Amino acid sequence: MAARKLNLKERYSLLTRDLDWEYSYRDKKEIFPYEEFEGIKITDWSKWEDPFRLTMDAYWKYQAEKEKKLYAIFDAFAQNNGQQNVTDARYINAIKVFLTGVSPLEYQAYSGYAHVGRQFSGVGARTACQMQSIDELRHVQTQVHAMSHYNKFFDGFQDFPHMHDRVWYLSVPKSFFDDARSAGPFEFMVAISFSFEYVLTNLLFVPFMSGAAYNGDMATVTFGFSAQSDEARHMTLGLEVIKFLLEQHPDNVPIVQRWIDKWFWRGTRLLAIVAMMMDYMLPNRVMSWKEAWEVYFEEAGGALFKDLARYGIEMPKYAATAIAEKEHISHQVWSIFYNYTHAAAFHTWMPDEKEMDWLSEKYPNSFDKHYRKRFEHWREMERAGERFYNPTLPMLCNTCQIPMGFTEMDDPTLTAYRQSVHKGERYNFCSDGCKDIFDHEPEKYVQSWLPVHQIYQGNCGGADIEKVLSEYYRINMGKDNMDFHGSPDEARWNEWHNLQSAEERLKKAG
Repeated sequence: MAARKLNLKERYSLLTRDLDWEYSYRDKKEIFPYEEFEGIKITDWSKWEDPFRLTMDAYWKYQAEKEKKLYAIFDAFAQNNGQQNVTDARYINAIKVFLTGVSPLEYQAYSGYAHVGRQFSGVGARTACQMQSIDELRHVQTQVHAMSHYNKFFDGFQDFPHMHDRVWYLSVPKSFFDDARSAGPFEFMVAISFSFEYVLTNLLFVPFMSGAAYNGDMATVTFGFSAQSDEARHMTLGLEVIKFLLEQHPDNVPIVQRWIDKWFWRGTRLLAIVAMMMDYMLPNRVMSWKEAWEVYFEEAGGALFKDLARYGIEMPKYAATAIAEKEHISHQVWSIFYNYTHAAAFHTWMPDEKEMDWLSEKYPNSFDKHYRKRFEHWREMERAGERFYNPTLPMLCNTCQIPMGFTEMDDPTLTAYRQSVHKGERYNFCSDGCKDIFDHEPEKYVQSWLPVHQIYQGNCGGADIEKVLSEYYRINMGKDNMDFHGSPDEARWNEWHNLQSAEERLKKAG
């Protein structure tokens, strides 16, 4: 008789679950030393579900087919001078933020999943982590390949791994993953697989990819679509992690709740830069950050946490604060970067009158009242040849590492400031959420590598700020930084399209 063809479930079992073995000459706790120290109790690893049941041989074939299509589009984009077909050279600054701030996180995720997968005695979780690890490595490679085309024509792309490790504002995303990877394996999974990949990832990738499509950047759109089927698996893994932990033992519930509270807040702080990108950096806007937040967290997240209520899980502790901040966060982050763009590897600018009218329409309760007059004042200073750059070094939040530029939600004219004392030392925070995270694990966060503190201590190439920027950060002064108007990026764009610069238009009008 001919051999019976195995169905997908049987093949999957043979290639994953059946590869596990009994440990006869070493104690299981010795082999998996990190499985118990967080307090999580696992009673039966066989209850772990694998919704996709994707075997490794099928995985390689599937990914190879996607690669062929992806790189064909990259080639076509380059051959057709795609860099000239985006809406405006200002848009390219959003891609600079993505490459320096987000793409290195994909590599952090690759390394993190490879590590934590080894720490689980359940073979299902190990296989899921292995596949996600490979996915994340593929993502960083395709993103770097896609954006390398822009490096030929625009400034600020040339040294992104070095910048990610050193530049002040990039310590925000870096510290997020450093925090997750220095946690235990179960907290890492809740932090990245659930809180970030499942609850918040749509607020990162949908705005970036939709924004790219609206602004003619087909290379970025394509790598986003190519990654999206992977993201579907990652989100499913995130939901399975939570479901599995909560169903294993009731003692897991309060531990998981604290992790959700922590990583939701850390994630919202990280996504503040996406809010800025959506509202200020896209010439053609998809939607406002406020609208995206309402769709992807308030509606989708609200439904999710209603479902999790049967396990005893509540909405994240500071969800109400994050909801209130949707009115302000993008304007405040843009203000921070406008102040300090001389120390950044991308350009900023003041929105024109039409763009301010759009912001007024999208934020009727906050923009005109709290931000419009400030922006008009800065714009008038620029027109008078006195473009404002803040010469100080700002105080940083010891948890999220963002400059202290956020305000109290009940009084947006007052800077939010919290403080804790630990072993006689004072630590500063931008919010109750960041203070709460610190107070629960102070021994971890007193070790935070805060860029401003390190500059003052002379650990960033010297006390001279110019030397810090040019030698330690490797920012090309006058090219990678400063205002967009008058930049080499603007000059090249205007030359390609036979346009006048903003300065030339003002002179002509005046």
